[in-house]
Amino acid sequence: MKCGCILALLLGLTITMRADPLVVKTKEGKVQGKTMNNGKVLAWLGLPYAAPPTGDLRWKAPQPPAKWSGLRDATKFGAHCLQSEVFDDMVFEDDGPSEDCLFLNVYAPAAATGKSNLPVMFWIHGGGYNGGASNEPRHNGDFLPLKNVILVTINYRLGVFGFLATADLAKEANGAAGNYGFMDMIAALEWVNKSIGQFGGNPNNVTIFGESAGSFAVSTLMASPLAKGLFHKAIGESGGALGSSALLYDPLAERERKDAEWVAGLNVSTIAELRKLPAQAILDAAGKPGVQFPPDVDGKVLTEPVAATYAAGKQAHIPLIAGWNADEGNSDEKFGTVEKWKQKAQQDFGDRAAEFLKLYPGDTDPQARRSAIDFGGDQFIALATWTWLEEHRRTGDAPTFRYHFELPATPSKFHEGTFAFHSDDIEYVFGTLDTRPGFNVRPEDRTLSDQIMTYWTNFAKTGDPNGGNLPKWPNYKDEGYPLIHLNSVITSGPDTRRARYLFLQKGMPTGDY
Repeated sequence: MKCGCILALLLGLTITMRADPLVVKTKEGKVQGKTMNNGKVLAWLGLPYAAPPTGDLRWKAPQPPAKWSGLRDATKFGAHCLQSEVFDDMVFEDDGPSEDCLFLNVYAPAAATGKSNLPVMFWIHGGGYNGGASNEPRHNGDFLPLKNVILVTINYRLGVFGFLATADLAKEANGAAGNYGFMDMIAALEWVNKSIGQFGGNPNNVTIFGESAGSFAVSTLMASPLAKGLFHKAIGESGGALGSSALLYDPLAERERKDAEWVAGLNVSTIAELRKLPAQAILDAAGKPGVQFPPDVDGKVLTEPVAATYAAGKQAHIPLIAGWNADEGNSDEKFGTVEKWKQKAQQDFGDRAAEFLKLYPGDTDPQARRSAIDFGGDQFIALATWTWLEEHRRTGDAPTFRYHFELPATPSKFHEGTFAFHSDDIEYVFGTLDTRPGFNVRPEDRTLSDQIMTYWTNFAKTGDPNGGNLPKWPNYKDEGYPLIHLNSVITSGPDTRRARYLFLQKGMPTGDY
């Protein structure tokens, strides 16, 4: 009788543990998550998707994470990747930076189970490939999963740790070097493919989305043979790795030359010696003025320039949403007088200045100011995003949707003035408006945020953002190149600024961004 009671007790404990929605068994071991948003969301934080890229694994492709026994605590964020302070408005919710940073977070609606088969949204943060992390409050998972999706946010190696490319690194990796940050993203997608089903996600319905450098990464992964088949839809917010833009990808040979010069200044002669240097010493040397480590055409992640892949129609043929914000170039309002604007037109475009001024007029100071903001944004980010849309529309054989985010935000702690500035859209996409310091959230902000979340999650579910009572979003492939205008009142219609981008395609001045 006593043995029977003990057996029944143990059986009951086993059933209870199995029934606990916060305990999930991954390929590496069991994890214990937590609830968020008053129990409406389940969260598993700081899950390793790759081995720590330290020691001999520094500047190597990510390796599989170690397995563990017992129950791993997944209630706290893992460390964000080492980086210099890049942007004031980036706030992290972990205990500090580390080279051991290849973690991801999974968020699910409270009712999700291993059988839910929900669409997965895989977020790639921005920061110029130099900053950012998966645990910024503005893209946390309190709200987006309430639209019945699984949200995954990731860290990836940044700056010198993510993109150093030397001839010695290429020799040990069969001719390819750099782009370790992209390899991290791909490794995280592979983890999703293997494990997300246990959290309620459908590995066959994954949407990658990102903002700024994250958007550049989305366009890049669509062109990478290594990422083929790991995702099924894509959303790009302000950025595309095609054409002139704020982030240019170098040929490997050029990067080998530049990076060899940088390494020579560290008084090391081999990669083994470089790997033994303290991470902080490397970060300090990489932070000197003029030192940059952009992505490269490495021959592995990218076998050719991204634009060439799209031109040949070899990118992933999947549904795409992409667009940008109305005031991406608001820092360029310094040119906003008639005199300064005409001088800039002549300086930048010479014998094309008259045509430029027809497209970006400056007959009054307010008009010149508006044109300066428009051109600054086009030069900085919009032209590259437009080129991405154009090429995918032409060769992608899939639905394509374009947006323009236009609702001006009121001033906040890190963003002066009333603008739809670069990165302004993030809190609207995630429903996290209240995380922006000093921001006076208006009813129209909350309404637009809910509409955007619904568009984005509709798209993740079906490949079409339309549905329910939302204003109709036309396909960019339709006549007139129609787009949607995301504002307090959402409208749509033909592209009225196409002539600008066709003009800029003919030649752009070098921008200092």
